[in-house]
Amino acid sequence: MDSAPPLSFDLPRGVPRDVDVPDEPLTAALDRAAATWPDRVALDFLGATTTYRALADRVARAAQVLLDLGVRPGDRVALALPNCPAHVVAFQAALRVGAVVVEHNPTYTADELAHQLADSGAVVALVWQKAVPAVLAGRDRTDVRTVVAVDLAADLPWRKRLALRLPVAKARRTRAAMQGPVPADIPSWHRLVAGARPLDPATPQPQAHDVALLQYTGGTTGTPKAAVLSHRNLVANAIQGHAWTGVAPGTEVVYGVLPFFHAFGLTLCLTYAVRVGATLVVFPSFDPALVVAAQRRRPGTFLPAVPPMLDRLVTAAESAGADLTSFTHAISGAMALPAETARRWEAATGGLVVEGYGMTETSPVALGNPLTPERRPGTLGLPFPSTEVRVVDQEDPTRDVDPATGGELLIRGPQVFQGYWQRPDETAAQLLPGGWLRTGDVVQVVDGSVVLVDRMKEMIVTGGFKVYPSQVEDHLRGMPGIADVAVVGVPGGAMGESVVAAVVLADDASGVDLAAVRAWCEQRLARYALPRRLVVLTELPRSQVGKVLRRVVREQVLAGGAA
Repeated sequence: MDSAPPLSFDLPRGVPRDVDVPDEPLTAALDRAAATWPDRVALDFLGATTTYRALADRVARAAQVLLDLGVRPGDRVALALPNCPAHVVAFQAALRVGAVVVEHNPTYTADELAHQLADSGAVVALVWQKAVPAVLAGRDRTDVRTVVAVDLAADLPWRKRLALRLPVAKARRTRAAMQGPVPADIPSWHRLVAGARPLDPATPQPQAHDVALLQYTGGTTGTPKAAVLSHRNLVANAIQGHAWTGVAPGTEVVYGVLPFFHAFGLTLCLTYAVRVGATLVVFPSFDPALVVAAQRRRPGTFLPAVPPMLDRLVTAAESAGADLTSFTHAISGAMALPAETARRWEAATGGLVVEGYGMTETSPVALGNPLTPERRPGTLGLPFPSTEVRVVDQEDPTRDVDPATGGELLIRGPQVFQGYWQRPDETAAQLLPGGWLRTGDVVQVVDGSVVLVDRMKEMIVTGGFKVYPSQVEDHLRGMPGIADVAVVGVPGGAMGESVVAAVVLADDASGVDLAAVRAWCEQRLARYALPRRLVVLTELPRSQVGKVLRRVVREQVLAGGAA
């Protein structure tokens, strides 16, 4: 693999070709931030502020809580939490005691959570109150010995906590959205942390090579598997991101609208923000009205987002007469950035929005457009510092091809993951000799910039989330009235792609419509994976060996060739 040199690119002015990755754990960044900017606001959650000094103290107490719960170095600690200060504290505390964080979408079903908890072998789960019933429902299939409930409302400013107690409809609706019933024997995270002593500073720190994070991704098969990321992987990507943005430490205000349980949000909000001493404005979910309100209170400078968020924020700001000109830069990822979306954002802010590219397996950012007027909208951009790329034959990844013609993108760098958790065969298929990662994406190099041509994998990206057709198909095959099914993605406007279920009905089918299909899927699938359209076919196109040809199904759907 190392016989041909990696491709050469001209990086933006001021961006180093290589970065030094120190031999330190991820938690060292918080220690430095607390020492350098003790009184700087680290977190702003709907107006409740936490300084870096207070954050470090809370993390030290939370770390002791985890030790008291029996967590030891190498143990997996599951987080099933929305964005909130408790999420930031739990993430840092678990890492500080040498545990491995396992991030989960708190809106997953009981089956989805049980699968991931069992696969990771997590022993302690810190869970949003509303997700506690789902975790408890599948707990007997896991190694989880302790479930701790996290009350989202406990992180609110005290005035808003008091308002939740009012006997009015608005307060009841807010309580229902933020809180949920928890069995009496499930301890409260906030109470445990408040009553704990700080961790002994002499407690051994994790090492750079230690595993820090298990981040679940579907990969090529659609079967969720955990990417293993070390402290060094995550430290490297935060340093690379800082080199790319070039911001002065202690000046950034990052808006945390992306979910922290997603690789994109985790790195830009939980690791990069601390690395540069930023104030992180935390939002429990993406709500344009909340963002506009925060913009009046604490104007942002940097927004990591997916394209639909940018569009909705500009629309909300226009309606409310809000000023977005404090945002100097935004990074868009997870899906292609439409030119009109970029134009609207830059017109509203006067700043730049550029596209980045990466995977969970690259911590996740590997390429990006320059944060300069020389950016190339519609392209993936250039490799990050200390990141090498190749373009190889799709069938034979050991053979380099003309990058202008196109081929599969390979990536190598300090942010590339360690492999898949307990899946050596899949690791070997993805990580090639020499540390090269197969991305499964077909690219070309055009005028010195990497351009995405197509995805080798058949996953669907909707609203920044990945949907794996086989998972949706497997569930729908068990639905009465459906004889066969193929799931594909079609252009879906601002959402990127829409999930379409193409079905062949059984002879005795009745009551199979889109509403019924979505209701059936809600039993096991996340909301973003639910089909948005139902197409009925007389038969599914198949290859000579009987494999459904999703590409042909998609063409039929786009051509309107359905009964």
